[in-house]
Amino acid sequence: MSIQDKVIEIIAEQAVLEPSDVTLESTLEDLGIDSLGLVESIFAIEEAFDISVPFNANEPSASDFDISSVASIISGIQSLVSEQA
Repeated sequence: MSIQDKVIEIIAEQAVLEPSDVTLESTLEDLGIDSLGLVESIFAIEEAFDISVPFNANEPSASDFDISSVASIISGIQSLVSEQA
């Protein structure tokens, strides 16, 4: 499974949607994911890829991690995974 597919699967699970309902252009808000859902998604992503995501839920705007869309989240995860490799 690709990084993209796995991230979409995790986000879809949090949003209680089918992965096919999650597009790269979707924002977490579009998908109905609140801040708690976001934190749970980040934890699930960290666990799935054995990485640490530089995201501070208390100060999302201060994080280096772009959560503006599903595509930006996937891009960020791909960077983290490749840095770790």
